Amino acid sequence: MTASRTDNMTGNMKRKMRSAARLYAVQALFQMEHSNLSVDKVRLEFLDHRFGDVLDGDEMLEGDEAHFTRVLEDAVTHQAAIDQMTDRALVAKWPIGRIDPTMRALFRAAGAEFQDAATPPKVVIAEYLDLASAFFPDGKEARFVNAVLDHMAHDARPEDF
Repeated sequence: MTASRTDNMTGNMKRKMRSAARLYAVQALFQMEHSNLSVDKVRLEFLDHRFGDVLDGDEMLEGDEAHFTRVLEDAVTHQAAIDQMTDRALVAKWPIGRIDPTMRALFRAAGAEFQDAATPPKVVIAEYLDLASAFFPDGKEARFVNAVLDHMAHDARPEDF
């Protein structure tokens, strides 16, 4: 058996790589919605050109490729169920199709992680809340995202609360 790239990394570096993978997954889901490209094309573009890329003189963090791929593919595979779960968390006047596309991508990525028991729901909420705060620095959107993610987490994994 060959050693994984992450075997010799500290726990902190692994967490940073998973966080970067979540950011890339949200960006990839947003791109897929706007470009109508397949999940395979977008996944390869991100793995080949975005992970560790230099942007405006800053090197982007290398993401956890396996986590990125799992979140992206699960979000696409389970999109209908995730969107229904998101709709249940939204006010009736705000169906998922009416919300900001970045927020929609964020809910889909988080929903994919709620479907998988590997990450505790509170960690998923915290991670995607950090992303919401980065995408929407005004603050009011982050509070909205927190409420929706909390509802989604209780819906998807009630046994964890």
